[in-house]
Amino acid sequence: MSLKTKENILNKIRNGLIQHTTQPFPSVDQNAPLYKTNNEPLDILFAEEFTKIKGNFVYCENKASFAKQITDLINDRKWDNIFCWEFPLQQLLQEQNVKNIKVGTNLDKADVGITLVEALVARTGSLILSTHQAAGRTLSIYPPIHIAVAYTNQLVYDIRDGLQVVMEKYNNKIPSNITITSGPSRTADIEKTLVLGAHGPKEVYVFLIDQTS
Repeated sequence: MSLKTKENILNKIRNGLIQHTTQPFPSVDQNAPLYKTNNEPLDILFAEEFTKIKGNFVYCENKASFAKQITDLINDRKWDNIFCWEFPLQQLLQEQNVKNIKVGTNLDKADVGITLVEALVARTGSLILSTHQAAGRTLSIYPPIHIAVAYTNQLVYDIRDGLQVVMEKYNNKIPSNITITSGPSRTADIEKTLVLGAHGPKEVYVFLIDQTS
């Protein structure tokens, strides 16, 4: 490609960014929701959608219930190395006397990565995570098990609502990476056979702590 051709292309891109095109369908409300609102409670809707995609959902009436249920799971699965990098979550786990929590970075020994979330999307059963969280991107995808801890006030209906939560939380300073995950990683590239955990965690748990009780 010649220098002149490259410059012509860049000029067209610049002009396209500066000059707004006419809206071809002016009567369409661009801010209207794309999907019909579901009247089910958000926690129930999220649980239904999340379990459909092989996620493990655990409802917790309060922090004490959370501590008991996650401790029972840890003991049942015999996990020894649970990595947690977010200070508020470390505090919660310590206050509730949850054992086997580590803060190191030697992830090749990790059984579980435990993180907070930015939001939970009820319509799709998805988790919204970002690199502005202390857990970054690594802790939710490198260990074979990902446990996400969330609160009922973090539930939103759709992805757009969740992204708006992130924008407002960080004063419109968009994180360098926003991840939307829906259950364990999966692929069907090989002979159309669905395989879980192909390029990420094989299991994903969401512990939802109710703040209304």
